[in-house]
Amino acid sequence: MELNDVQDWENRFYEKQGWRDLPPYIRVGFLMEEAGEVSRAVRTYEIGRDHHPEEGKKTQEEMRQNLSEEIGDVLSNLAILANLYNLKLEEVVKVHRRKLCDRFNCSEEEV
Repeated sequence: MELNDVQDWENRFYEKQGWRDLPPYIRVGFLMEEAGEVSRAVRTYEIGRDHHPEEGKKTQEEMRQNLSEEIGDVLSNLAILANLYNLKLEEVVKVHRRKLCDRFNCSEEEV
């Protein structure tokens, strides 16, 4: 699956739900919320967390699944944010790689 395909799917899904055109500052708030959930999922996976009485202990696979879902939520919000600015994720990745290679004196091919 290509990043542009992911981005296009997210755009169609969010449009169907009526969520696509929320202003960027609202979308960034959602992105930060999801990043916090990734942080919590990583902490749970790596060191555990104090369990609330209503929460059961999760298996390693359940924690891994939760982490995957939360990272997916972050990716989804990034895709929608990129759409709001007419950016394609594949181009964003190219620009990012170019920046890193310029900064650390490498070529994209050698990494």
